[in-house]
Amino acid sequence: MRLAAFAAFVAALFTAQSAQANSYRDTSKPMGVVTNLDLDRYAGKWFEIARFPNRWEKGCEGVTAEYGRNPDGTISVRNTCRKGSPAGPVEVAEATAKVVGPGKLTVNFVPWLPFAKGDYWVLWVDPAYSVAVVGEPSGKTGWILARSPELSQAKYDKAISVMQGMGYDPAQLKRVAH
Repeated sequence: MRLAAFAAFVAALFTAQSAQANSYRDTSKPMGVVTNLDLDRYAGKWFEIARFPNRWEKGCEGVTAEYGRNPDGTISVRNTCRKGSPAGPVEVAEATAKVVGPGKLTVNFVPWLPFAKGDYWVLWVDPAYSVAVVGEPSGKTGWILARSPELSQAKYDKAISVMQGMGYDPAQLKRVAH
């Protein structure tokens, strides 16, 4: 009985915090995804270059995300944050993602709360799979990812252009130190 009460409390807290999150996107603009996303090429390590502020990455620098294919068709997710600075203490969060459509995944970091899933849409990836833009329809999250911790200005500008075209306000992005 206590476990059920605790789960209900966590669910209410999660829902309330999600509802309070800022939207960084004009949702009246259409949002596209990479319809021919090659998950095998997308798998591997990505460096977070910029993000829209969110509560779970507060104080994180040197952020990386690693994706892998699981035998059951799901995607393993391992996010690493260094608290306070690129040399700060490491925090790791692991999750499982499921493909729900072309370029669209749902990610769950809390497996015992099946409704605590988040949308993860790959909005754009360059032909070399070296830069990607990720977001979700409500516009409460969004990231620019790259295969290396440094990104040329031209590639960064291209990622910004993609975000703007889908209604995101890039002025609110936070660059991530590596």
